[in-house]
Amino acid sequence: MDDREQIIDCYETMYDCMIRKDTEGLKEVLDESYVLVHMTGVRMNRQEYLDALLDGTLNYYRCEHEHEPVVINGEKATMKGDTKVEAAVYGGSGHVWRLRLDCTFVRREGGWKMTKSVASTY
Repeated sequence: MDDREQIIDCYETMYDCMIRKDTEGLKEVLDESYVLVHMTGVRMNRQEYLDALLDGTLNYYRCEHEHEPVVINGEKATMKGDTKVEAAVYGGSGHVWRLRLDCTFVRREGGWKMTKSVASTY
């Protein structure tokens, strides 16, 4: 896999792990410095995010990736991923969101890890 494919794989693996609530798998793709900025403005570090998945605050059921443009600049990369996501968050009912994650990545130990995601809709 080339760098672009590895970054897309990291992004898609993150979603797969979110749906399965696989926190160990998420630790493989999310850097220790990872921060999620939810579309509500809530900021979560990696552990807070994993805890919110496990305690039912954030629930993801399925996703469909639509657009995943990657820009690589040396050891860092960005991607604005557009994904339709069925989710129920913060006690709300399930809904299909057109979710855009503005993501940053860093190369670590020969692979890519996500360092930040800023969520919005598209």
